[in-house]
Parts: sequence; C-alpha cells; structure tokens
Amino acid sequence: MDSLGALSAFVQVAEARSFTVAGRKLGVSSSAVGKAVARLEERLGVRLFHRSTRSITLTAEGALFLDRCRRIFGEIEAAELELAQATAAPRGKLRVSLPLAGTLMLSAITQFMRAYPDIELELDFTDRLVDVIEEGFDAVIRSGGTDDSRLMMRTLGTFGYRVVGAPAYFARQGTPRTPDDLKSHACLLHRFPSTGKLARWPLKRGRTRLELELPTTIVATTIDPLIFMAEQGLGVTCVPLYNVSDQLRAGTLVSVLEDFTRDVGTYRILWPASRHPSPKVRAFVTHMAERLFPQTPEKPSRR
Repeated sequence: MDSLGALSAFVQVAEARSFTVAGRKLGVSSSAVGKAVARLEERLGVRLFHRSTRSITLTAEGALFLDRCRRIFGEIEAAELELAQATAAPRGKLRVSLPLAGTLMLSAITQFMRAYPDIELELDFTDRLVDVIEEGFDAVIRSGGTDDSRLMMRTLGTFGYRVVGAPAYFARQGTPRTPDDLKSHACLLHRFPSTGKLARWPLKRGRTRLELELPTTIVATTIDPLIFMAEQGLGVTCVPLYNVSDQLRAGTLVSVLEDFTRDVGTYRILWPASRHPSPKVRAFVTHMAERLFPQTPEKPSRR
C-alpha cells in the first residue's frame, strides 16, 4: 500500500507538473509529496523529474514509468468497477431474442420480472438467426448452438417431439402404426422462415434415423397454425411436446408413433463473452437455467 501511495503521488505530480497542486489533490503537504517521490526515485535508482525553480518536467524514464503507472491504476479502477457490478442490483434495459415458440418460456420470464422489477425487458420473438453482438442483444435463446467465440453459452434443457392429430381425423383416416404409414396421411409441415427448408420430422426405426419424404398437405412458417389445423382434423403434424401438452391433456389431440420419435430438441442461452457479465445478464441467465428446464443444470462455456 505504501508503494501505491508513492505511485499515486508520482502520477499526480506528473500530470499537474506541480508538487503543490499534487499535494492539494492528495490532501497532504507539498513537502510530503516531494519526499514520497524522492523515496520512489531512490528505490528505482533513476530520476523521474527534471526540477528547476520554475518548472518540473518528466525525464525519459519518468515518461515511461508514468505510462506503466497509468495502466496499473486503470486495472485497479476496472477491478473496482467489476466488483461494484457484481454486488449491484440488476437493473436497466435487457434486450432478449426468443424463438417464435417462446411461449414455453413466458412463465419463467414472468417469474423473472416479478423477481427483478427494476429491469426493463425487451423481447424480440423471431426464428431468424440473429447476430447477438452486431444487433445489440444482451442474450439470445435458441434451439441450436453456435461456434462464435465472442459468445458464452449455457444449455437450458432438452425437449421432445410428438406426432399428433385429432381423434376425429384418426377415426376417419386410420391411425398410423409405423412411420411409413404417414405417406398416406395429410401431413402439416413447418418451414423454417430463415432458410426456407422444411423441418424434418425426428423419426427413427430402432437406432436408425429416418429421412422420409412426407406429403406436403399444408405448410406454415410458424407452429401455432399447424396445431390449430390439426385440432380441426385437417391432418397430422409433428411439433415440440411443450407446444401441445395442454391439447394432449384435454384430448383435442392424441399422440401417435411415440416409439418411433426421437427427442432431439435442445434450448440454449447465449450472451456476449465477458469476464464479468452485467448483473442483469447474469441474473437472467441464472434464472432461465434454473426455471425453464430445472432438470438440466450446466455451467456456462465459451464457444
């Protein structure tokens, strides 16, 4: 601490070019500042200042030493700021991108807002692959990973898919017993708006993944219309289980081919890499990891 005091005295003198002004800023006498600088020069074995009755200027060694000292105090200031952020209450605007199927997350998000009322939450629902850094998002939740080294990532949990249809539809058209039976059924398919590709149904036979060409009776770029049309008896669709859990409980939809369905969905949360993320980001990541899929804990990792 004595060394830091001497360094501080040196920096103040170098910037003010005056022992008197430096002493005033430090709350000590000019004589005390002069003695501190003299002891520092003796310890270093170099002269830091050229002194005259009219001016004080830095020597070449002093100029080099000043640059180093500024870096030291900059690091100390940064460390203090990081500690202050770590203990500060989460507050301010939090901009988050969610998939269009983000209704799954609304319960956890509602709990988050109740727990952190000083946070202003801005939610952007899209299936577009957003650029977290360039578009200024604090966090992004998506069902895929990333190889972007600028981001941190934490797995929130996995989810399953179900092939579903209305009881009236199966009574009329028959219930598919194997994936191949789907070729004679009205299939309601999802098209990814970001790529224009049809979503493959995650079907399997034993350990073998099936790549079936299904009838494209109806195609939609969001899942909710597919679920509604399936309830109306227009065909069968394959969607995440959480999207149709209420309909399955109510009996408006029934699940088929469960022995042939792979559970392949994984939700992850990503945010800009930082040694010390802001309190609002840290609180959101921790909350979603604990509340969305509490059975899947995982520590964050850099991509």
